[in-house]
Amino acid sequence: MKAWIAFWNILAKDFRAYYLKPPNLSWGILFPLAWTGMFLVRSGAGLDRIPSLLPGLIGVSILFGTTSLLAVTVTFEKKGRSFERLLLAPIPLELLMLAKTAGAILFGVANAFVPVLMAACLMDLATVHWPTLVPAIFLIAVSSTFLGLFVAVSVSEVFEAQTFSNFFRFPMLFLCGLFFPLALLPLWLRPLAYLLPLTYGADLLHGAINRNATMPPALDFALLAAFCILLFALSLRNVRRKWIS
Repeated sequence: MKAWIAFWNILAKDFRAYYLKPPNLSWGILFPLAWTGMFLVRSGAGLDRIPSLLPGLIGVSILFGTTSLLAVTVTFEKKGRSFERLLLAPIPLELLMLAKTAGAILFGVANAFVPVLMAACLMDLATVHWPTLVPAIFLIAVSSTFLGLFVAVSVSEVFEAQTFSNFFRFPMLFLCGLFFPLALLPLWLRPLAYLLPLTYGADLLHGAINRNATMPPALDFALLAAFCILLFALSLRNVRRKWIS
């Protein structure tokens, strides 16, 4: 019981100190709005393009929201040595790191629904398969957050975290099937696409919104969950190696 009280206090502290600040709230709203407007204007095809763009906009909003915030929060706390003091808390390391990432996961989920709400104002979402869409959004937020955690515990400075994050994020925009099918990629690039967790999240989003998934949903969910476990395990390994052992 005390461990879960500590979990809640760490999560509440991060929300007060980081996630509920005006710049982060505006980032969470304006970034999806800007991407939506940019793609609608660029496509020049009007409202009929929204269903095909919506999965990509959801994926991008989650990916950039979670990784950007977590890279900043954890890296700042490492520089201020408050992260090291936190590691002395008498709770399991796994629960501690889940507390540090829970805020980013919730922020990513909230980010995802900004383009969804915008689309709901412009089109009928009755055909969306919500039992697939909602858990897909959650798992994409978890995998993106754990990717951000892996980056944050692997570097020392905020600019290093952002640079390292971009090393993963920008290739994902083009390789994961967010805005165009994987079949259009060169043959030599397709194996790389299947090594990225967002590929399976994007497939779930396309299946839930446009019914054009390329893999069975159960396989997508299983692989995305496996990436979540792998990224979290690698992050814990880095923490133990650098600060505990």
